[in-house]
Amino acid sequence: MVDVYQHEIDHASRVIEAAATDGARATALASRGRAYSNKGRLSFVRHRIGRDEYVKLFELAMADHDRAVSLASSDAEMYFQRGLSRYDRAAQVEGVDADRTPWLDAARSDFAAAVEREARHASAYDYLGLVDEQTGRIDEAIANYAHVMELEPRLGRSRLAELYCTQGQAHMKDRRFDLAAAELEKSVELAAASDGCSCEPYNALAYVYIDATGQYEKGRDLVGRALASGHVIAPEYLARLAR
Repeated sequence: MVDVYQHEIDHASRVIEAAATDGARATALASRGRAYSNKGRLSFVRHRIGRDEYVKLFELAMADHDRAVSLASSDAEMYFQRGLSRYDRAAQVEGVDADRTPWLDAARSDFAAAVEREARHASAYDYLGLVDEQTGRIDEAIANYAHVMELEPRLGRSRLAELYCTQGQAHMKDRRFDLAAAELEKSVELAAASDGCSCEPYNALAYVYIDATGQYEKGRDLVGRALASGHVIAPEYLARLAR
C-alpha cells in the first residue's frame, strides 16, 4: 500500500502540472495531500519511517490541502479531504503528538466547513459525529449522527446504536442503572442483527433488568425482543429468568 500511495502521489503531481483550471488543480492537490498523509501514516505505524520523516510527509500533505482549499474555497470536498488527513493524524497515528486534541479540533473545523457548503455531505456529518464523540461532545455527536441517518439510514442507525450502547455501559460502570437502561433501550431500538456494532446492547440491558435491578418482567420482554430480532441472549440470563 505504501507503493500504491507513492503511485498516487506521482500521478497527482502530473495532473497538477497539466491542470487547465483551478478546480482541476485543487482536486489533484487534495488527492496528493491524501496520498502523502496515507503514505506517512502507514509507513510510520509499520515502523518503516521515524517521527521526523512522518512529520515531513504530513507537512507536504497539509501544504497541498491548504492550496486546494485556497483554489476552491467553495468546494466542500476540499475541506472534507483536509479534515480526513487531520483526523487520521489524531485518531490513527500514535507516538507523534503528546496531545492530539488540536488535530481533532482542526479536523472538526474542516468537516463543519464541508457541511456548511454541502448540506447533504453524509460523510462529513459522520466524521463530525466521530470527532464529537471522541472529544466528549455527546449531544453534538447525536445530532450529527441523526443527519447521517437521514442521508444514509443504515450507517446513521449503526452510529447512534453504538453511541447509546457505549453511553449505557459507561453508566453501568457508575452503577447508574436507570440512566444505563434508558441509553441501552435507545440502542436496542436502533440496533439490527446485521449491523455488526462492537458494543452489543441486549446482554448489557439483560444484566441491568435481571441482575442489577430485578425487573424480571422487563427482562422477559427484552428477551422476547432480542429473539424476535435475531439477537442472542446469554444462557445465564435465560436460566435466571426461568428460576
